[in-house]
Amino acid sequence: MTERKKPVGLSAAEWQIMTIVWDGGPMALGDIYGRLENEIRWAYSTVMSLVRRMVCKGWLEYRRVGNSFLYEPAVARAKAVKSAIREFSDRVLGGLLSPFVAYYAEQDRLRSEDLAQLEEILKAQREKRRA
Repeated sequence: MTERKKPVGLSAAEWQIMTIVWDGGPMALGDIYGRLENEIRWAYSTVMSLVRRMVCKGWLEYRRVGNSFLYEPAVARAKAVKSAIREFSDRVLGGLLSPFVAYYAEQDRLRSEDLAQLEEILKAQREKRRA
């Protein structure tokens, strides 16, 4: 058994493929291509190259079923999102959260549901620090 590598970052194109696979479950390459074809005009060989790269990077796994390969996520969506946010925060914001939240607030993009969730997170963090 080979040791699984820690997945490295995804390109924008790879995120699109991961979203399709997360939403669709195990899929053959043709199914992935078919869903992308409705949105993006990539050649089949491009999708095949991206999927192969994502297997090598540790994002997708595959298993042989008959004459086909079924691809499925090797990383849960929630874990990938957390990793992407951490990477962005470290690389672009120097690890700070406030510029990110400030941007959304200044753009009036915070919905009342977002505000309620942020308030709950802040409340929980304050309680942790008091303990």
